[in-house]
Amino acid sequence: MAKIIGGMGTSHVPGAGAAIDNGKTEEDYWRPLFQGLKPLREWHKKNTPDVNIIVFNDHATFYSLDAYSTFTIGVAEEFNPADEGWGPRKVPIVRGHPELAWHIVESAMSEEFDLAVAGSLDVDHGLTVPLSIAYDQPDEWPSAVVPVCVNVIQHPLPSALRCFKLGQAIGRAVSKFDQDLSVGIWGTGGLSHQLGGERAGVVNPEFDQKFLDNLTQDPMANTAYSHTDFIREAGSEGVEMIMWNVMRGALGDHVDEVFRFYHIPVSATAYGAIILENQ
Repeated sequence: MAKIIGGMGTSHVPGAGAAIDNGKTEEDYWRPLFQGLKPLREWHKKNTPDVNIIVFNDHATFYSLDAYSTFTIGVAEEFNPADEGWGPRKVPIVRGHPELAWHIVESAMSEEFDLAVAGSLDVDHGLTVPLSIAYDQPDEWPSAVVPVCVNVIQHPLPSALRCFKLGQAIGRAVSKFDQDLSVGIWGTGGLSHQLGGERAGVVNPEFDQKFLDNLTQDPMANTAYSHTDFIREAGSEGVEMIMWNVMRGALGDHVDEVFRFYHIPVSATAYGAIILENQ
């Protein structure tokens, strides 16, 4: 049977991907970030799963704002890097796992959790930057990917609790999949940041660290935050943190935190990463 071996939460700052793509990771601005990520990459080398379920959001690159699903799962054989206005990132094509993806769809539907299904889905920095954070610049990504896209762009948005429950449904689906697969699950986005308006550039380390603490100590506390709470405390784009709840929901009741890194600033964003293993 398939088994989830661990979960990762990571910011998906596009500037970090650009730094990797353009050979700038050793520049003074970027060096502290990528030095801090070395243990994360070492963990991934030792714990490369057959499939990663990556929870991300599209930044209005594939989706149009007049047709935006709450939750979408990609079931294709492969997913191309999206053109976000300056050409697609020069990273490997993302290899899908249709069998596991369709199984998750069917299992979730049987629990009355309706997922939109995408047979074609270009993936933007929300998904490809986390892959680069974990695996750097390989010729081919070492794991297949099941993309799960969450709407954090077009209101109304799913609640933090609904995202956690989606994770629980995904976790149950994986445990019932009849292939011998190792699976990782990633929540991406955040942490606190705001890209426009009067509060542009706001970060909130206290709130971010509390959210990270809750992932191991009290995950249900992170499900109680409203969208207003996230926006007030973490900036308008901080609401992306609800996607980390999908990752946490897919894991067991008790987890061990084996890695954490927090760094400010990364392109005016609070960067955070965490790795959790089921006890």
